[in-house]
Amino acid sequence: METLRSIHIVALGSECPGGVGPGEEIIGQGQLQGGLLWSYLGHGALVGPCDLESSLHNPAFMEYTSRVFGDVTVVVRDCPSWELLDSDWANVRKVLEQADILVIKYSVTDKLAFQQVRNGYAPRLRPLLRHWGVPVILVAVGARLNDEGPPCTCPLCASDWSSCVPHSEGLQLSRDLGATYLELPSLNHVFVGRYFGSVLEYFMIQCLKHKAKERPEKRRGNKVNELRPPHLEQPARLPPIRVEESSFSQDMQWLLERGVQFADVAFYAGDSGKELGWAHAAVLCAVSPYFRQLLLGPKTRERPQSRCVCRERDGGPHSLLSTWDGGIIDDMPRSDGHLTGRLSRLVVKDPLLCMCLWETLMFIYRGAWEWEHLQEALEEKLKNSLAVAQLMERIRSLIGRERGLRDTPSARAAQLGPQTLVNLFNSPLYSDVIFMVQGSVLPAHRAVLVARCDVMAAMFSGKYAEARSRVVPIHGVSSDTFLSFLEYLYTDSCCPTSVLQAMAVLVCAEMYQVKRLQHLCEVCVCAYLQSMPSRELASTGISVVRLLRRAKCHNAEQLYIWLLHFIANNYLIFSHKPDFMELSGQCEFVTGSRHF
Repeated sequence: METLRSIHIVALGSECPGGVGPGEEIIGQGQLQGGLLWSYLGHGALVGPCDLESSLHNPAFMEYTSRVFGDVTVVVRDCPSWELLDSDWANVRKVLEQADILVIKYSVTDKLAFQQVRNGYAPRLRPLLRHWGVPVILVAVGARLNDEGPPCTCPLCASDWSSCVPHSEGLQLSRDLGATYLELPSLNHVFVGRYFGSVLEYFMIQCLKHKAKERPEKRRGNKVNELRPPHLEQPARLPPIRVEESSFSQDMQWLLERGVQFADVAFYAGDSGKELGWAHAAVLCAVSPYFRQLLLGPKTRERPQSRCVCRERDGGPHSLLSTWDGGIIDDMPRSDGHLTGRLSRLVVKDPLLCMCLWETLMFIYRGAWEWEHLQEALEEKLKNSLAVAQLMERIRSLIGRERGLRDTPSARAAQLGPQTLVNLFNSPLYSDVIFMVQGSVLPAHRAVLVARCDVMAAMFSGKYAEARSRVVPIHGVSSDTFLSFLEYLYTDSCCPTSVLQAMAVLVCAEMYQVKRLQHLCEVCVCAYLQSMPSRELASTGISVVRLLRRAKCHNAEQLYIWLLHFIANNYLIFSHKPDFMELSGQCEFVTGSRHF
């Protein structure tokens, strides 16, 4: 019964830079007390050969015992020198065969020693560890130094300093050995107790449960049910999440071409009074400061002066546009039979702009950055290079672009596509609908919503109550989640701050059938989970299995497949969590499938 209440831990490698060289003393008690396992178990540890397995005593291993969980004896055999595997492999193998848990240590600042372990000793251990099914913990100790700041411990850091072991190489070695990977910047009580200790205690508890289920004499005879990682062909390769290209410009072009039902600005020719087209005040004001002054100025009758060159040349006041006498008309019927709550009528006084109004509006709606396409369209329409140059200068003044500013990528970035509507997001400016979500008031613009979301287009264009109501209640979604959803519609970007928020936005995107937002949320979930080191995955309160079930429920097929692979790659961590058995039909894939 004493064997059932004991745990054998074998530690290989040194957490100190330089390790132990040939002919040097293996380890002393003073060195031992500064080591990883002693830091965790050393409060009640007794140094010396263990009585339980005295026949396996090897002077190359520093042996000591300790007590955990009250009455459980922990036997530790610690050997910092890897050269023992060359000089006394037979005895080392006997010790390894009795191990319940194997801890492999290395210093992140000793890259040469790590390469020797990875290239020389790890290939020798790998087949034995897979056969025995012993849980392995690979621990990287130390902080990588950065010339530009404090030591970097970020698991996503891609820097590969010449003397340090990168995170990616340590992670790859852990996958090769089927090990749980931990990084400890130092051996203080926080990192050793909270991170390393929690993982070690987890494996010790599982070991005790396993020993209690089988007879002692058969513990090494039956290897089938022991804790072991899955045998996968490509455990390091996770399937990619594919995201569609942005359709923001195409959506806004559709709004200009077919969204006349929600238009509230009408253009007329200055010489003939002929109707030239319709537009949406919210979009025009978001892109152009000229339109903001024209449509939102005091009493809306003040005519902004254009900064175009023809005004200076003519020597008199010249305006590209002006408001119609009578200004704004409420509920004015239009030729298509629709009604609008507020109609602004603008007169196009410039003859060149009057001829090319459609091309100018198309340029504005698509984000006001495709200058080359605009110039090509004007050249095809006007057939006059001088007229094209004049109109291009007037359009620059129309959207507030400084004269003479070159069309470089950095200059375009200030007015790049989706960012043109960022000022409209959650703004009452020209808002014609209000969403009530959990008591929060969220203003929005029907024109933008119908252009960016098919469900919203059906909701506001059909015979539904929302089409006739200014206030629309939203149920089943939190205000923060719905605000993030609206932010994507206006800016074409999504930046959830956590895994749970990303999943909530994903559910909302599936509800409103915005596929690209759903895929962006899938990418966010994968990025957050993949950035977690093993110690956080073992102790986090986030249930990856429940994320898997939600992904399946809400048609997130890419995330569902990715999570299956992620669980398989981290099998030692997830297989002992209480909700692991909820996988039911997916267990076969996770534990040993080769169908990648």
